[in-house]
Amino acid sequence: MLTDNQDAYGHLLSDYHNDRENVEIVEREDGFIDTSKFGPRNYLAEYEDWAEHQKQAMKYATGRVLDIGCGAGRHSLYLQEQGHDALGTDNSPLAIETCQQRGLKNVLIIPITQLSSKMGTFDTILMMGHNFGLVGNYKRAKWLLRRFAAMTTDSAKIIAETMDPYQTEEPCHLAYHQFNRDRGRMSGQLRLRIRYRQYTTPWFDYLFVSKVEMEDILDGTPWQLEHYIDAANTPTYVAILTKRTRH
Repeated sequence: MLTDNQDAYGHLLSDYHNDRENVEIVEREDGFIDTSKFGPRNYLAEYEDWAEHQKQAMKYATGRVLDIGCGAGRHSLYLQEQGHDALGTDNSPLAIETCQQRGLKNVLIIPITQLSSKMGTFDTILMMGHNFGLVGNYKRAKWLLRRFAAMTTDSAKIIAETMDPYQTEEPCHLAYHQFNRDRGRMSGQLRLRIRYRQYTTPWFDYLFVSKVEMEDILDGTPWQLEHYIDAANTPTYVAILTKRTRH
């Protein structure tokens, strides 16, 4: 669990929810800085304002839903309104507090690596908002996918949003891809931290993958690709994953 000083993301969400305009700052280990005033707005967006691919992805949610890295809870809140039993999880205490203030009934402060079958069985795992990235790296992704299999029904789905890192011509991003490969990391394996006012998260790994890499990660796990939902005019896509058939 993040301490208050580390909970930059939570403070960002909480302040925006309480009508304080703000800007999200993402810092990459090579010194690249990205800022977005739209980030907080997107995190609290109502369904009618979502991108079309995100609306389409929600149609695959069934039964009991685990929303990993739920942020301000927009996906869980929508599914809760649709009658689903949705559990929102995040390692940010203030993000979870914001979810509760917005009306999400079931929440839990927990990092992705501590999710387990002790939490019960789920029919759907949501990893929206590019949150397939929370798997962090290739090896941990496979480990987590096996762990998720033990927490889900045989007919379960994972709804995983990510982004193809190779769809860029930016020299700074291409150089970072090479920097990663030189270290034996995947090209889209980012080392980031979030900054907001005086708050700074610890450094963490966040993984963007191409479709070929997604399928490589799935190989040898209990999960297989059902199909992709592509976003319009961006490298973002959603992978709908299902359990492999047991023989």
